[in-house]
Amino acid sequence: MNFETAVLHKRNKNERTIKSKVPPIYQTSAFAFNDLDELEGFYQGNGNYLYSRVGNPNTDELGELIAGLEGAPAGAAASSGLSAILAGVLAVVKSGDHIVAADDLYGGSFHLIKEELTQLGIEVTFVSFSDMAKVEEAIRKNTKLLYSESITNPLLRVENLEGVARLAKKHNLISLIDNTFATPYHCQPYLKGIHLVVHSATKYIGGHSDITAGVLAGDEELIGKARGKIVNLGANLSPFEAWLTCRGAKTLALRMKQQSSNAKQVAEALKENKNIKNVYYPFLKGEQGFGAIVTVELADHIDVNEFFKGLGWIKIVPTLAGVETSVSHPLTTSHRALPPETCRELGITKQVVRISIGIEHSEDIIAQINQAIGRGIA
Repeated sequence: MNFETAVLHKRNKNERTIKSKVPPIYQTSAFAFNDLDELEGFYQGNGNYLYSRVGNPNTDELGELIAGLEGAPAGAAASSGLSAILAGVLAVVKSGDHIVAADDLYGGSFHLIKEELTQLGIEVTFVSFSDMAKVEEAIRKNTKLLYSESITNPLLRVENLEGVARLAKKHNLISLIDNTFATPYHCQPYLKGIHLVVHSATKYIGGHSDITAGVLAGDEELIGKARGKIVNLGANLSPFEAWLTCRGAKTLALRMKQQSSNAKQVAEALKENKNIKNVYYPFLKGEQGFGAIVTVELADHIDVNEFFKGLGWIKIVPTLAGVETSVSHPLTTSHRALPPETCRELGITKQVVRISIGIEHSEDIIAQINQAIGRGIA
């Protein structure tokens, strides 16, 4: 199947009494049984559903859909991208184990690993994944996991996935990649040798800024362990949000094609603007670009506050994706949890602005951003 077909038809074909074209919402906290023998059958592996925290047809459909799009054997849905990351990490590491993580991760992921997981006795070393030799130097005897992002947030470094996979194989480690920015439309890390792929489905999978969800895809055994963490930590996704996410995913190919094409045009136009110091976008990764995020560093003479005031119809939000163009300020939102010195080392300054490109006409997006830049000129 081509991607455009798979996103519609790579779904669980559970037999239902009523043959609705669209799967129903199983908005129930629990499932009923005819007698104690049938109830016991569930615990013996002869039944599918007991209690929606443990499993639900809608959440299963979402996990199976993303696993299919990633080319992975299994998938599991969670209540958010961060809870999916947590489940994936805890499926691999325990107290006393060590993680080697990219130093340019999303701020929420950075905080989770550095502050929360270290309290559980899990060790972590952050290192630049732009140099695989440095990554290998950071590996210890107790290292169990390599963790990075296929396209990093917010400066859009494209990860060397084959290099990460080779290094993990060489040292008998598990690799985990956050594929939120690229989506399986642009990149399928599992097919490049990565063991676990995670998405904040809140972003492009759902696509309409109306749900909060996370999904993991990968090897059967690892997903089984991750699913256990989701169940036992209470990180399950609600049936309705799972249903909404699956509905949104039906247009993933259409949205990503348009948004990525727009992003490339916006990035090319902003490169010509002398009021912008740097434009970050993976230009050479495909005819339609490589993702729908464009990050810019405004010139020093641009007043950032005035720039944001001049955005007009472009919304200012602390997140990304959705069909509408929006703008965020990483230093004070997504990467607020990072130490100031880390932000400086990575180049995340007050002049850095992350633009999430929508499906509007590219000329309108460019004109509105230029208008905001004009207002910001001191």
